[in-house]
Amino acid sequence: MIKVSTSKLKSGMVTAKPIKSKHGQEIAPAQVTLTSQMIARLTFYRIDAVYITKDSYNRCNAPDPSAAAPIEPLPEETPAEEAPQDAPEEPAPAAVPESSTHFYSQRMQASPKFQAFQTSYSQNIVNLMNNFNELIDGNDSPNLCKDLLDDASDMFASKTSLEIFDMIHNNNIRSVDDTVYAHSLNVALIARAIGKWLHFSLGDLDTLTLAGLLHDIGKTQIPPEILNKQDSLTDEEFETIRSHAKLGYSILKPTRLDTRIKLAALQHHERFDGSGYPRHLSGDEIDDFASIIAIADVYDAMTAARSYRAPLCAFQVISAFEQDGFQKYNPHVIYTFLKRVANCYNNSRVLLNNGTTGSVVFLNESKLSRPIIKTDWGDLIDLCDPENKELFIRSIL
Repeated sequence: MIKVSTSKLKSGMVTAKPIKSKHGQEIAPAQVTLTSQMIARLTFYRIDAVYITKDSYNRCNAPDPSAAAPIEPLPEETPAEEAPQDAPEEPAPAAVPESSTHFYSQRMQASPKFQAFQTSYSQNIVNLMNNFNELIDGNDSPNLCKDLLDDASDMFASKTSLEIFDMIHNNNIRSVDDTVYAHSLNVALIARAIGKWLHFSLGDLDTLTLAGLLHDIGKTQIPPEILNKQDSLTDEEFETIRSHAKLGYSILKPTRLDTRIKLAALQHHERFDGSGYPRHLSGDEIDDFASIIAIADVYDAMTAARSYRAPLCAFQVISAFEQDGFQKYNPHVIYTFLKRVANCYNNSRVLLNNGTTGSVVFLNESKLSRPIIKTDWGDLIDLCDPENKELFIRSIL
């Protein structure tokens, strides 16, 4: 085996030893073929060098072009977590060809635009971490947040809303160690999309984006053993995590940042019906920007994988919002958001929970999570029809 600097790693090289973060978390096992995404992840974790098998190192550095690194394998499907024992039993899915269920995701992840996005994403998380530390240390330089904003704006530029949402949630760089920073970057991008849909001015879009980037800065003050705990939290631990809203506001309050950015940190867990925290505000008591960040925050959390479940697809999240969203969230913002997200996936191929595949052909305005599906064999299934109440969209293909 050969020890290779991370900056000199190439796709196709094979790890000779497991790669671990400074906290001991395994980032990649031994005998795994590196991809550009994995190398970007190593950069984020500031891994200086890794051990590579000699054969793969020689193959990837062979002078003969024909001996270049092999084509990167497409990312494998992340297996869904087992459903809780008390979950309702679902119909057994019919066999669906893997090429059908993963074609869109694989094609998108293999695209040069996605590869560039992921590399930029990794670097921006590092920058966000550094900027968090600067703000915590009291650095109030105007250029600090300007650079942070420019990075996020560049990632958003030249992409459709669908591309932004797909790239965020097909990105495989998030892990336990970076969850606060990856989540914050995702929320900023989602919030910027919402701001565009609401026809915000460029200045307000930038302020909203910064609010998303900084909304969870208070979590840096929560002990990692509590923040990253996989088991159930005690009441005391739960209250400790809830304190991040006040902690974030305390960090940002002395700065020259826009008041709406500070209020987003404090109020992004408040709910329109008064059921949120830390002050149980309701309705117009909640800042408009905070109400937008709240929606982006929940959407990203629900579409992320958890130890107890696989990530939910957009239509499943829309369904969850429909169940209580019009009571808990700003009605104008939540309806605009759900309608635009659903429209992003209109005409998309989907997989139903009974194994049926087809395409979304019509959105039901009264129930955006339950559109009309045209199956691959030409039948129409209206998910709003009471006869189909047991069916739902499991994934977007």
